[in-house]
Amino acid sequence: MRAAILLLVTLGACGDGGRKAGDCDGPCPVSKINHVVIVLQENHTFDNYFGRYCTGPSGSNPTCTDGPACCEAGPATEPSGASPVVLDDVSNAAYDPNHTQDCELMEANGGAMDRYVTGTTCSDPRNFAYAGRDTIGTYWDLAAGGALADRYFQPLAGQSSANDMYFARAQFVFKDNEFRPDAIGKECSIIPNGMTFPGPTLGDLLDAAGVSWAFYIEGYQATVDSVAATGRCPKAPDDCEFGLGIYPCVYDPSDIPIAYYEAHRDNPRVMRDFTKLAAQLDSSDLPQVVFVRGLGYHSEHPGVYDTISDGVTFVRGVLDAVAGSAYADDTLVLVCTEDAGGAKVAADLAALAGL
Repeated sequence: MRAAILLLVTLGACGDGGRKAGDCDGPCPVSKINHVVIVLQENHTFDNYFGRYCTGPSGSNPTCTDGPACCEAGPATEPSGASPVVLDDVSNAAYDPNHTQDCELMEANGGAMDRYVTGTTCSDPRNFAYAGRDTIGTYWDLAAGGALADRYFQPLAGQSSANDMYFARAQFVFKDNEFRPDAIGKECSIIPNGMTFPGPTLGDLLDAAGVSWAFYIEGYQATVDSVAATGRCPKAPDDCEFGLGIYPCVYDPSDIPIAYYEAHRDNPRVMRDFTKLAAQLDSSDLPQVVFVRGLGYHSEHPGVYDTISDGVTFVRGVLDAVAGSAYADDTLVLVCTEDAGGAKVAADLAALAGL
């Protein structure tokens, strides 16, 4: 089971003097990427979303690199003989697989990958699931028009916050969801233990290299205002079916890895409300490295009534906003699931900054 998703979407082609792909004489030069936008989604594997998109036979290890035939389809059955269930909005909203480190390691069974459906206390037939075009077609189209990393893996087995930390440190910090930040919004987190960590972070390295960066966080300002005014979390948005003023309906600082670090937590220079992204795209004031984080119910996280469609719509909105801006020709957008990765993106960003 490939435990990661990374989509790379180049919105401009040449990036050489403003030229577009059709303007190139002969082979197009390597794109000059001046901006990177990383959209962080949650808790789905490559096979979940692309097991039905890829057409290369399972285990064939294709050497080509262009098109669905160049990545392996998900297997028709898993080792116990079970067939996959359908992953759609209804099943995603209803079931959140156990993704603690202990459980994931038992299911992986030393690399045999044969205990997801049966064989452990956290096995479940719903763990073996593929989405189809009706649910995830937008991402399939992005893969066809951009690039798809079919060998991109989460940095460690376990839950979201531990994997999120690789976007801040590119190394292990803690296990599973062991801590939440001591930061604004801690009242709204479902994680009880607070912690602050020393740097340096990837953000510090970008600062030292003169590369501007920021997180754009949906629901952040609403939580800042509500906590300042009442000491409580804001109310859930009307369209969040869970309906309570906690995750996934309101901002949870444990979703933001830099919030764990003293130099960056609640620092308005780098922690910004999502609404500011559109304004800065319009004003041509976008940082060079941008992280985007939606509220939990826009993240595709399984369970608690979250639908995949809501998350895909959120991502599509970010892509459309960038594509319609003056930054379209020099921007690379990375769409990835944070439980399913981080280390490689962190390394790529460090390389971009010349570190």
